[in-house]
Amino acid sequence: MEVTCLLLLALIPVHCRGQGVYAPAQAQIAHAGQACVVKEDNISERVYTIREGDTLMLQCLVTGHPRPQVRWTKTAGSASDKFQETSVFNETLRIERVARTQGGRYYCKAENGVGVPAIKSIRVDVQYLDEPVLTVHQTVSDVRGNFYQEKTVFLRCTVNSNPPARFIWKRGSDTLSHSQDNGVDIYEPLYTQGETKVLKLKNLRPQDYASYTCQVSVRNVCGIPDKAITFRLTNTTAPPALKLSVNETLVVNPGENVTVQCLLTGGDPLPQLQWSHGPGPLPLGALAQGGTLTIPSVQARDSGYYNCTATNNVGNPAKKTVNLLVRSMKNATFQITPDVIKESENIQLGQDLKLSCHVDAVPQEKVTYQWFKNGKPARMSKRLLVTRNDPELPAVTSSLELIDLHFSDYGTYLCMASFPGAPVPDLTVEVNISSETVPPAISVPKGRAVVTVREGSPAELQCEVRGKPRPPVLWSRVDKEAVLLPSGLLLEETPDGKLRLERVSRDMSGTYRCQTARYNGFNVRPREAQVQLNVQFPPEVEPSSQDVRQALGRPVLLRCSLLRGSPQRIASAAWRFKGQLLPPPPVVPPAAEAPDHAELLLDALTRDSSGSYECSVSNDVGSATCLFQVSAKAYSPEFYFDTPNPTRSHKLSKNYSYVLQWTQREPDAVDPVLSYRLSVRQLNQHNAMVKAIPVRRVEKGQLLEYILTDLRVPHSYEIRLTPYTTFGAGDMASRIIHYTEPINSPNLSDNTCHFEDEKICGYTQDLTDNFDWTRQNALTQNPKRSPNTGPPTDISGTPEGYYMFIETSRPRELGDRARLVSPLYNASAKFYCVSFFYHMYGKHIGSLNLLVRSRNKGALDTHAWSLSGNKGNVWQQAHVPISPSGPFQIIFEGVRGSGYLGDIAIDDVTLKKGECPRKQMDPNKVVVMPGSGAPRQSSPRLWGPVALFLLALQR
Repeated sequence: MEVTCLLLLALIPVHCRGQGVYAPAQAQIAHAGQACVVKEDNISERVYTIREGDTLMLQCLVTGHPRPQVRWTKTAGSASDKFQETSVFNETLRIERVARTQGGRYYCKAENGVGVPAIKSIRVDVQYLDEPVLTVHQTVSDVRGNFYQEKTVFLRCTVNSNPPARFIWKRGSDTLSHSQDNGVDIYEPLYTQGETKVLKLKNLRPQDYASYTCQVSVRNVCGIPDKAITFRLTNTTAPPALKLSVNETLVVNPGENVTVQCLLTGGDPLPQLQWSHGPGPLPLGALAQGGTLTIPSVQARDSGYYNCTATNNVGNPAKKTVNLLVRSMKNATFQITPDVIKESENIQLGQDLKLSCHVDAVPQEKVTYQWFKNGKPARMSKRLLVTRNDPELPAVTSSLELIDLHFSDYGTYLCMASFPGAPVPDLTVEVNISSETVPPAISVPKGRAVVTVREGSPAELQCEVRGKPRPPVLWSRVDKEAVLLPSGLLLEETPDGKLRLERVSRDMSGTYRCQTARYNGFNVRPREAQVQLNVQFPPEVEPSSQDVRQALGRPVLLRCSLLRGSPQRIASAAWRFKGQLLPPPPVVPPAAEAPDHAELLLDALTRDSSGSYECSVSNDVGSATCLFQVSAKAYSPEFYFDTPNPTRSHKLSKNYSYVLQWTQREPDAVDPVLSYRLSVRQLNQHNAMVKAIPVRRVEKGQLLEYILTDLRVPHSYEIRLTPYTTFGAGDMASRIIHYTEPINSPNLSDNTCHFEDEKICGYTQDLTDNFDWTRQNALTQNPKRSPNTGPPTDISGTPEGYYMFIETSRPRELGDRARLVSPLYNASAKFYCVSFFYHMYGKHIGSLNLLVRSRNKGALDTHAWSLSGNKGNVWQQAHVPISPSGPFQIIFEGVRGSGYLGDIAIDDVTLKKGECPRKQMDPNKVVVMPGSGAPRQSSPRLWGPVALFLLALQR
């Protein structure tokens, strides 16, 4: 069904097309960055090639109604369908300084809720060429005993590049190849990283001692220049050799100054030395100068492996390693092991008992242990044994075994660990053995098995340990989903059995295990208990915010639902309208306990009941709010972006029209739309033109249309469109429209090129001429340009209007030519007419020629029109008939005259089918320039003819 909508003044109607305007998204990818080349490969996929470090810019050109939303994603390559980078929601994807790792396949996904999403992809190939690396290797093998030695040298050149690099080997300035020198072999080895070429010098000869250059090239792809590296081979060339001034394992005391020297014993050319530390960087304060490494006031944290590496690109790098050990001791612990044979967990007279002592030390094996009983050194006997390195205990652990425990063995035992002769403090640990020494027991205090706290508050989980001695308590989580403690550890030790948590969160809820440690207590099966932590948090509701539309007089039901919370129930709900508390809803029946939602029913929507509603839901811990914006306002219009040729240029003026089309979003959700308020404002200006557009009932999917006229080229405008119902103004939609210069299609629609767009209607500069045409207007022209030549403005007389001209000042010379070439057109008619305005003012004007380039069999240029000499400071129009025999282009050729006062300009070029007007414009009938006092030519008004034409179409 089509509806005719009268507009203001009934000049230009609004068209309302029937259902079917909504269209699924369509997409295609275009590049707008610094591409080297876009090509089609053998499997018909697009490849976008770009140099590393340039700007990658991809545009997803979409069609469909409503306007599709765009999402960019990337995979590393065409074989993978898993996105590996963050998505970008924008029609243009821009990456500054693109890196090689950002190459791969990029996907543009466009969707608008109609049909299936459109997905297009493009493969981005990032080109690069690194500096080559040249290394030298040699082999020496005995042949025929010791009478003869053959020495072979390999020069290996490696580089990373994309595309694969081409290698050229040179000796001096001469290029090497197999065919020219039998002593040379060039090949590509297997199993190498990067691209590699090897130059093999077989059985070295005197002439082989020379400078060798490896030159790599990607054949100037993306403008990447060749790179090269040179190595001089002599009879003294040798790989590096090193020796250390200290032993490979160096043990020092904390606080000492450590100096290690790495001495070169060979290598030509002179190797470079470098120190490194593992793991991590060199310590703060460490100084590496050449082969000398100095670490002042060394600390235990500075222990580790220090590597000295010498490289000169000959053979393999030489490497020496020093294992620096700074003496230290920490963490003295003990264990009590009852009789293992009888599997007892208690200390009993007549059974065996073992006490074990361990410290963490560097170096671990240098630690010595001493045992004392009641303050005196323990005497070894048949019943008192001291062992070291018990296989059941950590390395370098001392154990004191008591055989057949007697009452006299009760007492206090002390284990002392020390570094003999080193200034490192001793560590001691004390164990009391008596009838009161009993294994541990662990339990949760009464009332502490379940701990309930609110989110954000501190919490304390507690386990009590009994026994003597009392071991520390180890805490862990039982839940399979969360295995780590809030501290990020698997196990956390607490000496008092209390696990303290600061600012608990809901993900900390769950079961926690406490258990006894094996050290500093009995070495028996751990005792354990569990504590349940419940974290209460405020409710989460939906919808957090909802826009509710309804026609006036109809009921509205608002529902606020509980998604999650602890406790998982609604304790109370309160409704507010515009901030004022509403009467409570009916009491929930007892059968419906623990409700999970709250509702509010509006019997009939009115203007007074329209507005903001809030539902505050509480669960005794906190509250959350659902927001509802209830109104009878119409939804916003949805602009139609796929209008074919929305911009229409007006001949002989610098005005243009724009076909604005839209649909109404969900028109049946509220009362019928009665009219639209249209606001048109030129960008960078405050004043706006406002019109009312009355309409009849608008159905979903109907396409409405309005023609904006008298828009100034090349300005852009902000359009605001607001629907009106009986309720009043609805939601406004806005968009920016831009003037776009028409580009003639190969089939030649009748378009006029004003040169207002930088693309200049698809015209290009001829590469075979002497100089180029220039695009400018009165605002961009050179203020110091030559006087008394060239036009002050374009044909419209406005300072913003653009035109094309030739600048004939230096370095231009007599006879220099500039050519402007049109797009290629298909000849679908016998006759065509080329119309254009020209401006030829100046003392030294040369010639303006119009040529036709036929593309039937090769390119053939023929003259169609020519004019020379000064024609005055006026714009004049020419109509030139042409009759091409096949595909063709038109060419505007400007020829420089005898001097610099010879600027020639053209504007408003039209190419249309058919013959030219029989009555040619009188050359004396001119368009007078502004400011001359003569009357200006008025712009024709097209509203009347257009309105009649559109009304005829509707019938």
